[in-house]
Amino acid sequence: MYAIQNVYKSFDDNQVLKGVSLEVEEHKTTVLIGPSGSGKTTLLRCFNLLEMPDSGSIELNGASMTFQGGKKAKYKMEEIKKLRRKTGMVFQNFQLFPHMTVLENIMEGPVTVLKKTKEEAKEEALELLAKVGLTEKQNAYPRELSGGQQQRIAIARALAMKPELLLFDEPTSALDPELEVEVLNLIRKLVEEKQTIVIITHKMSFAREVADKVAFFDQGIILKEGTFEELEHSNIPRITQFLNMLE
Repeated sequence: MYAIQNVYKSFDDNQVLKGVSLEVEEHKTTVLIGPSGSGKTTLLRCFNLLEMPDSGSIELNGASMTFQGGKKAKYKMEEIKKLRRKTGMVFQNFQLFPHMTVLENIMEGPVTVLKKTKEEAKEEALELLAKVGLTEKQNAYPRELSGGQQQRIAIARALAMKPELLLFDEPTSALDPELEVEVLNLIRKLVEEKQTIVIITHKMSFAREVADKVAFFDQGIILKEGTFEELEHSNIPRITQFLNMLE
């Protein structure tokens, strides 16, 4: 089980998360939806400690950290890195290393963090390139790829770390509609493989298709969670308004 419990997070005077709790089941896909600025990305970044909660707790399959309001986090960076390694993050804007080839981008984490040999990391990177359908691009640089190709490489890079939990922050938002299809198809494959996934998306048809559970965010809280159908029939005006606007 992966869970975030009663998490608060603010930036200066802006209270972004207001006591949010969310459980993520293993081998299931949890989708976060809601208006921009409602706290979805901040929650995702708290899950892997890219943002440190002001208070609350994070649990990742037996490893946990607790944060108390007004007190400095007592955890050492090595403890934070160890917990963070349980997750793989795919960002909106790819964040590939521009000075590295595709192959080097995928190999970097396994070699520097997991301490694998270059030979082992290369073999696994080539397997992942085949998985995402980009073997022929192994020696290309990010600038030579389309946005869709860059995002598929970013997913391969995340998978190379063998994370227990995959986090996707609107992975198609920077892509043209034609290019987003290839990325969504790859995520569908990961869903079918029963990866444990949390994904933020504004693609409601995709959310309906892949989600085991949907959580609707609004103004720093989860207004409701359940299946997509349960949210559709919740009769909560804010949710109905949002879903009708995006359909």
